[in-house]
Amino acid sequence: MTEERQNLVFSAPPDDVDAVHEFLETVWEANPGVSEFDRMAFETALIELASNVIQHAAGEGGVTCVLTVDADENGLSASLADTADAGGIVLMDRSMPDELSESGRGIALIQALVDDLRYERVDERNVWSISRARESGGS
Repeated sequence: MTEERQNLVFSAPPDDVDAVHEFLETVWEANPGVSEFDRMAFETALIELASNVIQHAAGEGGVTCVLTVDADENGLSASLADTADAGGIVLMDRSMPDELSESGRGIALIQALVDDLRYERVDERNVWSISRARESGGS
């Protein structure tokens, strides 16, 4: 498998996480060697990240995002850049909140599913990055 990079630009509204799901279908079609487990873990993390950006960053003017996904024989990575205002975001290892809590699971869930989650503010954009090594023995 050679490195495969694919991009998606979407704006919310009108787009939502369905655009990301559809985009990932094309990524998996182009990368049939990625195991079902790796696909599920990576896609769940990326959908959670995208839905958090859409939910928390899309103000009155909405938000525009550029999503880039890379896949190769070693792993999967994604970068999601958005046009929202800078937030007071501090990433650290998070644990799942109390089972009765109504929020706060997003970052913890993403961290549980990927090897690396990063956030930085670059040129008036929030840039989120995730990466996951492929499981050995995956087809």
